[in-house]
Amino acid sequence: MPTGGRSTLTQFLIEERRRHPDATGDLNALITDVSLACKAIARKVAYGALAGVLGSAGTGNVQGEEQKTLDVLANDMFLRASEWGGHLAGMLSEELEAPYSLPPQHPRGKYLLLFDPLDGSSNIDVNVSVGSIFSVLRAATPGEDPQPEDFLQPGSRQVCAGYAIYGPSTMLVLTLGRGTHAFTLDPQLGEWVLSHPDLRLPERTREFAINASNSRFWEPAVKRYVDECLAGQAGPRGDDFNMRWIASLVAETHRILMRGGVFLYPRDSKDPARAGRLRLLYEANPISFLVEQAGGRASTGRRRLMDVQPDALHQRIGFVFGSAQEVQRIETYHAEEPAQSYDSPLFGRRGLFAANA
Repeated sequence: MPTGGRSTLTQFLIEERRRHPDATGDLNALITDVSLACKAIARKVAYGALAGVLGSAGTGNVQGEEQKTLDVLANDMFLRASEWGGHLAGMLSEELEAPYSLPPQHPRGKYLLLFDPLDGSSNIDVNVSVGSIFSVLRAATPGEDPQPEDFLQPGSRQVCAGYAIYGPSTMLVLTLGRGTHAFTLDPQLGEWVLSHPDLRLPERTREFAINASNSRFWEPAVKRYVDECLAGQAGPRGDDFNMRWIASLVAETHRILMRGGVFLYPRDSKDPARAGRLRLLYEANPISFLVEQAGGRASTGRRRLMDVQPDALHQRIGFVFGSAQEVQRIETYHAEEPAQSYDSPLFGRRGLFAANA
């Protein structure tokens, strides 16, 4: 067998469909279309400067962020690969202010596709791993163009979520609600091959990821948690922790799914008008679905993230996910949070962890 006895993505999807005799195959076909877009993006990313795709596109997205050339190309690849098949009623992208209306000649289906076409694009020019994130919801009115509010569904209503990571190897990580599974792209066959079935996150970890440059804006619970981790064996945790930060949600997620850890991009006071930095619908929700299906925990820092009812298409939110015991500890610290903030012992005066040691 060309794949050494391992299932391809197509075989995996067919086997999943057989578990549901009433399934139409639309979801399988949609995932296949998305996986094709990811292959095309992977090829562009791999050629880098040789393909003339690095640098700024000279435009900004609805978030007010500078768009990279590959942001625009990746967005177009997702749209072109998915719009024609009749499986979708509509799409929502990080790069577009309003939902994307399918061309009139294409039939409307029963699903909604939400995606970040190129997560971590600020890393492209320095050849650090980037990726694509996607989420699939059921359309409120199958066969018709959706209304913007139709996309405002909590993450618990997702039917599928995944990401592709464009790194030393290209991988597609997917959940249909029965575990989280990773496929590696075989460049000779052009096939996604199931390389990591049923990923499981360890409940405990000694590794965390956070952008420490924002420490002066953190809430007391986050400062407490980080202080305790960095205090090492002499601190209240009694263990040495490693700190990581890649500035690519896909890369951070992939590392955690493969070996454990906890990721924090919490709500902070840097921009009080925002409840966080990451986007709920097409970043935090799909990653949460993948993490929970791998036995981990995903939270706003205070409660389960996939229970949040969205109120805006590009809504931002605080996000903590990873090994279950660590995420639960952070939620507990928020519940115990004092009325006023304190100065971190590692970034200023001594603080909570010393007082509680």
